[in-house]
Amino acid sequence: MFEKDAKAMMNFQKMMQQAQQMQSKLAEMQEKLGDHEVVGESGGGMVKATMNGRGELLNLDIDPSVFAVEDKEMSEDLIVAAVNSANARKEQMVQDETRKMMESLGLPAGTKLPGM
Repeated sequence: MFEKDAKAMMNFQKMMQQAQQMQSKLAEMQEKLGDHEVVGESGGGMVKATMNGRGELLNLDIDPSVFAVEDKEMSEDLIVAAVNSANARKEQMVQDETRKMMESLGLPAGTKLPGM
Protein backbone atom coordinates (compact mmCIF):
# COMPACT_ATOMS: atom_id res chain seq x y z
CA MET A 1 0.00 0.00 0.00
CA PHE A 2 2.77 2.42 0.97
CA GLU A 3 4.60 1.80 -2.31
CA LYS A 4 1.43 2.58 -4.27
CA ASP A 5 0.90 5.84 -2.34
CA ALA A 6 4.53 6.86 -2.82
CA LYS A 7 4.29 6.23 -6.55
CA ALA A 8 1.08 8.27 -6.78
CA MET A 9 2.75 11.12 -4.87
CA MET A 10 5.74 11.06 -7.21
CA ASN A 11 3.43 11.14 -10.24
CA PHE A 12 1.54 14.08 -8.71
CA GLN A 13 4.79 15.96 -8.02
CA LYS A 14 5.96 15.33 -11.58
CA MET A 15 2.63 16.59 -12.92
CA MET A 16 2.89 19.74 -10.78
CA GLN A 17 6.44 20.37 -12.03
CA GLN A 18 5.24 20.01 -15.63
CA ALA A 19 2.37 22.42 -14.94
CA GLN A 20 4.77 24.99 -13.49
CA GLN A 21 7.10 24.55 -16.45
CA MET A 22 4.19 24.98 -18.86
CA GLN A 23 3.02 28.11 -17.04
CA SER A 24 6.52 29.58 -17.23
CA LYS A 25 6.87 28.73 -20.93
CA LEU A 26 3.43 30.19 -21.67
CA ALA A 27 4.32 33.49 -19.97
CA GLU A 28 7.62 33.56 -21.87
CA MET A 29 5.82 32.90 -25.17
CA GLN A 30 3.24 35.63 -24.55
CA GLU A 31 5.99 38.15 -23.81
CA LYS A 32 7.89 37.08 -26.92
CA LEU A 33 4.75 37.37 -29.08
CA GLY A 34 4.28 40.95 -27.94
CA ASP A 35 7.61 41.78 -29.59
CA HIS A 36 6.65 40.24 -32.93
CA GLU A 37 4.75 42.17 -35.56
CA VAL A 38 2.66 41.06 -38.52
CA VAL A 39 1.36 43.12 -41.44
CA GLY A 40 -1.95 42.59 -43.17
CA GLU A 41 -2.74 44.23 -46.49
CA SER A 42 -5.70 44.95 -48.70
CA GLY A 43 -6.28 46.64 -52.02
CA GLY A 44 -3.01 45.35 -53.41
CA GLY A 45 -1.05 47.02 -50.61
CA MET A 46 -3.01 50.29 -50.64
CA VAL A 47 -3.88 49.71 -46.97
CA LYS A 48 -1.46 48.04 -44.53
CA ALA A 49 -2.20 47.26 -40.90
CA THR A 50 0.59 46.34 -38.48
CA MET A 51 -0.32 44.38 -35.36
CA ASN A 52 1.72 42.82 -32.57
CA GLY A 53 1.30 39.33 -31.15
CA ARG A 54 -0.96 40.64 -28.39
CA GLY A 55 -3.44 41.81 -31.04
CA GLU A 56 -2.70 45.51 -30.61
CA LEU A 57 -2.99 47.57 -33.80
CA LEU A 58 0.34 49.41 -34.01
CA ASN A 59 0.14 51.18 -37.34
CA LEU A 60 -2.23 51.80 -40.21
CA ASP A 61 -0.64 52.90 -43.47
CA ILE A 62 -3.12 54.14 -46.04
CA ASP A 63 -2.15 55.17 -49.55
CA PRO A 64 -3.49 58.69 -50.20
CA SER A 65 -5.29 57.46 -53.30
CA VAL A 66 -7.68 55.56 -51.03
CA PHE A 67 -9.00 58.89 -49.78
CA ALA A 68 -9.34 60.22 -53.31
CA VAL A 69 -11.90 57.52 -54.00
CA GLU A 70 -15.39 58.98 -53.83
CA ASP A 71 -16.74 55.71 -52.47
CA LYS A 72 -16.31 56.10 -48.69
CA GLU A 73 -17.65 52.58 -48.12
CA MET A 74 -14.94 51.05 -50.31
CA SER A 75 -12.24 52.92 -48.36
CA GLU A 76 -13.68 51.67 -45.09
CA ASP A 77 -13.87 48.12 -46.45
CA LEU A 78 -10.18 48.26 -47.42
CA ILE A 79 -9.23 49.36 -43.91
CA VAL A 80 -11.32 46.65 -42.26
CA ALA A 81 -9.90 44.02 -44.62
CA ALA A 82 -6.31 45.05 -43.82
CA VAL A 83 -6.93 44.88 -40.06
CA ASN A 84 -8.64 41.49 -40.41
CA SER A 85 -5.73 40.24 -42.51
CA ALA A 86 -3.24 41.34 -39.85
CA ASN A 87 -5.33 39.65 -37.17
CA ALA A 88 -5.42 36.38 -39.13
CA ARG A 89 -1.63 36.48 -39.48
CA LYS A 90 -1.29 37.18 -35.76
CA GLU A 91 -3.52 34.20 -34.93
CA GLN A 92 -1.41 31.94 -37.15
CA MET A 93 1.76 33.19 -35.46
CA VAL A 94 0.27 32.46 -32.01
CA GLN A 95 -0.77 28.96 -33.11
CA ASP A 96 2.70 28.25 -34.51
CA GLU A 97 4.45 29.46 -31.35
CA THR A 98 2.03 27.52 -29.13
CA ARG A 99 2.70 24.34 -31.12
CA LYS A 100 6.46 24.84 -30.74
CA MET A 101 6.10 25.40 -27.00
CA MET A 102 3.95 22.27 -26.60
CA GLU A 103 6.49 20.19 -28.52
CA SER A 104 9.32 21.52 -26.34
CA LEU A 105 7.37 20.33 -23.27
CA GLY A 106 6.74 16.93 -24.80
CA LEU A 107 2.98 17.44 -24.96
CA PRO A 108 0.97 15.92 -27.80
CA ALA A 109 -0.02 18.15 -30.70
CA GLY A 110 -3.48 19.57 -30.34
CA THR A 111 -3.40 19.73 -26.53
CA LYS A 112 -5.68 22.56 -25.51
CA LEU A 113 -4.42 25.02 -22.94
CA PRO A 114 -6.78 27.14 -20.87
CA GLY A 115 -7.16 30.58 -22.40
CA MET A 116 -5.65 29.60 -25.74
